Amino acid sequence: MTIEKLIALLTLKKTANLGDSSIKKLIREVGSAQDVLKEKASNLLKIDGIGTTKIKDLHNPDHQKAVENELKFIEENGIKYWAYDQTDYPEKLKHCIDGPVVLFGRGNIDLKNQKIVSIVGTRQVTSYGTQFCEELIETLAPINPVIVSGFAYGVDITAQRTAVKHGLQTVGCLAHGLNQIYPKSHKKYVSQIEENGGFFTDFWSTDTFDRKNFLGRNRIIAGLSEATVVIESANKGGSLVTADIANSYNREVFAVPGRANDPLSKGCNMLIKTQRAHMLTSAADLVYMLNWELEEKEKPVVQKKLFVELEGDEKKIYNFLNDNGKELLDTIALQCQIPTFKTASVLLNMELKGVIKPLPGKLFEVV
Repeated sequence: MTIEKLIALLTLKKTANLGDSSIKKLIREVGSAQDVLKEKASNLLKIDGIGTTKIKDLHNPDHQKAVENELKFIEENGIKYWAYDQTDYPEKLKHCIDGPVVLFGRGNIDLKNQKIVSIVGTRQVTSYGTQFCEELIETLAPINPVIVSGFAYGVDITAQRTAVKHGLQTVGCLAHGLNQIYPKSHKKYVSQIEENGGFFTDFWSTDTFDRKNFLGRNRIIAGLSEATVVIESANKGGSLVTADIANSYNREVFAVPGRANDPLSKGCNMLIKTQRAHMLTSAADLVYMLNWELEEKEKPVVQKKLFVELEGDEKKIYNFLNDNGKELLDTIALQCQIPTFKTASVLLNMELKGVIKPLPGKLFEVV
């Protein structure tokens, strides 16, 4: 992207009342960001959905100084940036009508040809939520997904720390500029995350942390990924907003069910009840619904009579399925006397080895 294009996009972005979708519409109709700034107001007003309110601040002289300051910050701090129409702009975010016209980043993020899942939830995560989050990511680790979250307290930081632990790429989406970190107590995780991914935001260095920024941050979380997972949520909260945004983008949404009287499960239970989210009880649910297993082109072939690649619980489950044919996950766990969450993990590893395959309705059978 040329510096002239970046300056024009930043100027449009700085214009009050002119959002990302409107900026894209103007560029689509006029030709380029630079051309929009040169076009007569009378011609811009002929564009459907563009009224006086949206363009009255377009040529505010204060914009030039603000853009110059931001360019200086970008240059002095090695900030990366992408325009929404660049080939290396995150592919899934390109398809979001309100995706950032300019995205800022830091770290070593590579989303090309990657499986991407966003994980969000309450800041007051319980031991149950923590355990589920950690086991979910550990089980998915062989598939090497990118874990996206909001770098906040609770579920967010649990997901991103667990991703780092398993050598997975993770992306933190921020509700402020890249000149700061919120919460401050999470500064100790910054270098690890930048080594294993990094941070995205469309906020400027002049945009300090503010709750009103959450909506903008959440649209990036939802837009980057194939699916959004909600792990624990009250009946109101940012994670539910992220789920709704993901649904508006026609992405898959998953929610972890909880006890009916648990305040931090009410949001997830409601998402499932109103069919705004798939019920997620194990990593196998996610893998099946997203058809990720179909992308494993070169699975090692294991002969049925050989167990050289199977150990412990894998042998037990293989023998059970070989003797009984296709069975439900819960039945396998019960008959093999293995906890359900562990059974799901073992089944996924066996699937990646090419020993078993999942079927609709949480059924599994020997290949």
